Amino acid sequence: MNTEHHWITTPLTADLLRGALDLERTAHGVLPHRLPARARAQYMDGQLAMAESQPSGVRLVFRTRATAIELDALATKRVYVGAPPRPDGVYDLLVDGRLAGRSCVSGGNTLTIDMTAGTAEQQSGPAGTLRFSGLPEGVKDIEIWLPHNETTELLALRTDAPVEPAPDRGRKVWLHHGSSISHGSDAASPTTTWPALAATRAGVELINLGMGGSALLDPFTARALRDTPADLISLKIGINVVNADLMRLRAFVPAVHGFLDTIRDGHPATPLLVVSPLLCPIHEDTPGPSAPDISALSSGQLRFCATGDPAERAHGKLTLGVIRDALARIVRQRAAEDPNLYYLDGRDLYGEADAAELPLPDGLHPDAATHRRIGERFTQLVFRADGPFTERPFTERPFTDRPFTDSSLTDRSLTDSDLTDGGLTGGSLTDHGREDRSA
Repeated sequence: MNTEHHWITTPLTADLLRGALDLERTAHGVLPHRLPARARAQYMDGQLAMAESQPSGVRLVFRTRATAIELDALATKRVYVGAPPRPDGVYDLLVDGRLAGRSCVSGGNTLTIDMTAGTAEQQSGPAGTLRFSGLPEGVKDIEIWLPHNETTELLALRTDAPVEPAPDRGRKVWLHHGSSISHGSDAASPTTTWPALAATRAGVELINLGMGGSALLDPFTARALRDTPADLISLKIGINVVNADLMRLRAFVPAVHGFLDTIRDGHPATPLLVVSPLLCPIHEDTPGPSAPDISALSSGQLRFCATGDPAERAHGKLTLGVIRDALARIVRQRAAEDPNLYYLDGRDLYGEADAAELPLPDGLHPDAATHRRIGERFTQLVFRADGPFTERPFTERPFTDRPFTDSSLTDRSLTDSDLTDGGLTGGSLTDHGREDRSA
């Protein structure tokens, strides 16, 4: 520990954390979870256990005069057999809402995953210390965003001045659920996942329940969404159901209805947006499951391919095109009695032109530049003045199940001048649909 400062150790308690649904006491410290304990007791899936414990969107938030901060943490870092080494998870430091530092923690446990054999082995390792110093004098609000892709136990928080919980700024709470793309996949840092970017631009508090490989319409996830206070809710549904080859159309439709019914039990009138899958060429017309491309692994690259048979769509096998059609029908049916339910075609966030410019590096997951584009698009389409997450008279309904697009998004990515902290400045939705690209 650095001895140049007079350190004050502050207990790591729930009132200093945002974005987590539970805080587990461990032998070392505390472990933030993005699913509550009751939900975690209802599955035996190592993938979900890993994903929900990776703190995407979780951040330490406090007010202090400190000019130096230390955080002891024990990370669990993933190693994929045959794939290039993964970089260490990144911590983002925000001071009064602005990025002021970025760092990593060395050491940690190691989880070695063999995707071809379907095995995982964990090896224990040492904790590390994150340090930020030279911070500005005076009272300030501090946010330390935890790595979105590393399970992170928090052991100790030290500062050179007292800490108190940051005050509630009265922002709306946006609760989002989705797949590894929402989780953060290959984003550069925790504040640059597409949900974090959209939340920052829109000025809302994010609770991100995007969980890699685990947006599977599980009832316990629906109950977690139902029981979490929120002003705005979005669900990005489809890619995991396809790439896990989890169910057929007969099961998918009632599962979506049941998922929405459960959420509505706790949020009967909250704006609720259903987002269909982004474009993913390998699964547009080919069912799952997804599998690692063995030829790519042999050359040290990680890529995925679709292994299903397109002919099986006739027997109810799911593709992304089939899922988009089903979700649009479900929203259209329910919207007759639910005026606060909305639909967004995911290809309006990442479509064919985007894939040509910014292809998915591994066939499934967007890179850092694509996360930025998706976050910008989501902000402009959803948080804009006439979007579904904007207050309006109860009877007004500008968003329906109709596919929509903004002509200003067709051929370019947004720039900072297109957006303000409150959302859109300029541009409009068009009333016409677009070509049918469904399977």
